[in-house]
Amino acid sequence: MTIPRLPALAVRDLHKSYGDHQVLTGIHLDVPAGTIFSLLGPNGAGKTTLVRILATLARPDAGEVRVFGHDLLREADIVRGLIGVTGQFAAVDTVLTGTENLRLTGRLLHLPAAEARRRGDDLLERFDLVDAAGKPAGSYSGGMRRRLDLAMSLMGRPRLVYLDEPTTGLDPRSRRDLWSVIRELAAEGTTILLTTQYLEEADQLADRIAVLDGGTIVAEGTPDELKQRVPGGHLRLRFADAATLTAAARALGDPAAAQPDPEQLALRIASDGSAGEIKAVLDRLAEHGVTIEQLAVHTPDLDDVFFALTGHPTQVETAA
Repeated sequence: MTIPRLPALAVRDLHKSYGDHQVLTGIHLDVPAGTIFSLLGPNGAGKTTLVRILATLARPDAGEVRVFGHDLLREADIVRGLIGVTGQFAAVDTVLTGTENLRLTGRLLHLPAAEARRRGDDLLERFDLVDAAGKPAGSYSGGMRRRLDLAMSLMGRPRLVYLDEPTTGLDPRSRRDLWSVIRELAAEGTTILLTTQYLEEADQLADRIAVLDGGTIVAEGTPDELKQRVPGGHLRLRFADAATLTAAARALGDPAAAQPDPEQLALRIASDGSAGEIKAVLDRLAEHGVTIEQLAVHTPDLDDVFFALTGHPTQVETAA
């Protein structure tokens, strides 16, 4: 008999309000151990409030949370020993050096001094901060401070790390450097819960994504699963002249599925973008002696997903 693997994080019917403002409503989540799970949503969706609850920094009004089987409220001390937290703004002490920040964190976690020193040195090397280790953190760039902040959250060797918009405000290069670190952590077995407002970030990193809007999970799945739920995929074919465009539209037959654009000498065909569908279209055109000049495939992206699920254009940013 196969024993089901315990999820790193299980959330059941979680609610949270501040006064009359309902921030979270009936949140259900299961985060498999060793995966990167992303909460995607615009500002004000409730992402940070959810992370604060999961990190034992705020109490829910109702619901249950378990971290590796431990109840968040009844076993809070055990849960705190299993998690690490990095917020959207680096929480380093800018007066202390990188080394001092890490060793202080180790002592706050009750690590023996020698172990805190060894662990800190290992993390400085891992996060490429050795050369800056003796300098005040206030002299670090934004990307360096964010790496130090993440290193501090790993001092206690957490099994589950909450990254609350960790790349907000970083330049593209620093953002991608941090992506590499996040991937390495997951590859080593650390579970990552990543909240982000960057569409590309969720698409690039996450094994699974939950879309949070107005305090409610409106969809969950792998990036590909979410995209497949959304209509709008199509092929765009361009032709040399108007006569060829007309012949192509006639060959494909269905006016509802093939939409000509005479100005661009292009034909838009509804399609899921699969190799089989593309081959069928090209074979049909070849049978009628129609030659195409250019073919492009459009598949729904996470922007399309967010619009379709919430009914309004996303405020979520791309990670350009």
